[in-house]
Amino acid sequence: MSMEVTENREILDEVGRPVNFGWARNPLFEYNPPILNGIPKTRITEADRYIIFSATHLIVFEIIDGGTLGHVGISIISVKDHRRSTHSIDSILSLGRFELPRCSDKGSIRIREKKSTLDFILMESGARIIKVDYPRFGNHRHLRGEVVLSSPPAAQSIVTVSPWRREKYAFRYFRCSPWFITEGVMQFGTAEIYFTRDNAWGIYDWKREVRPRRDIRYWAAACGIANGRLVGFNVGYGSADSSAGTENAFFLDGVIHKLDQVTFHIPPTDWLEEWKFTSNDKRLEMTFTPNQERKEHRSIFLHSVKCRQMCGTFSGRVILDDGSSLGFWNITGFAERRKTRL
Repeated sequence: MSMEVTENREILDEVGRPVNFGWARNPLFEYNPPILNGIPKTRITEADRYIIFSATHLIVFEIIDGGTLGHVGISIISVKDHRRSTHSIDSILSLGRFELPRCSDKGSIRIREKKSTLDFILMESGARIIKVDYPRFGNHRHLRGEVVLSSPPAAQSIVTVSPWRREKYAFRYFRCSPWFITEGVMQFGTAEIYFTRDNAWGIYDWKREVRPRRDIRYWAAACGIANGRLVGFNVGYGSADSSAGTENAFFLDGVIHKLDQVTFHIPPTDWLEEWKFTSNDKRLEMTFTPNQERKEHRSIFLHSVKCRQMCGTFSGRVILDDGSSLGFWNITGFAERRKTRL
């Protein structure tokens, strides 16, 4: 049964087996990686990802320590002219070298690779700062700038811990916060990309997990303004067992409205055609209009990650927890499928 967790809980027992599952409105689960001594470090994945966007651009920042393969990547996507620039640095056998914090509400991250720098800074106020300086990014253009991500008052997140059937040590600890207000500027070559209050937003995706041998996951998220209110959502499913709590949730001014199962109705022949999303509790119906596609494929030895991500806009209607109906139109976001093989 779906179970909401309302107090702090350890995910792992004394020998590293996951024992507590469910969903929460805040990161109440405690992750203790030293207990995982008996697990091959090549099966542990830790990832932080930020997606910020305005009416003209979408930028993806991600740091992934996949044990076997580490990845630091930035993608700049132009919404209007459908152009995309990507720069990534991959490292073999990362095995914790990025020193990612064990808690999503504590710690900052600093990446230095040759002359390039990327910082994720967590302030005492809860605001998050992204600083980037890449002298040779995409056709040798310079990318540098700083943006500040601030949250609405008393904001909540969707937090889940899920196991895998038949994989007793595998679990996924996941948090998504799709409600950040973004301000700042990025200079890309001779162009300047501005992010201003009420016209730019951000999504924070955080994951710590012990992977199974094979995994597939569908995920979509978006954020924007509807009827003068800040709205956002996170929906997804995959091979993990979500019976203790799905990751599906809608947010109004940062407050969560929990959803049950959500199904992605993907066009079978052309993913750039319109998608449909429905929920089994009849509380969410929406359409997704993609405008461009981003693909990733990273592999080393027997480890492989394939991601197919579509960027676009979402429109639909949701039933909130109080029974009222809220419509939203053309909020910016993405939908993706990610396959992992170990």
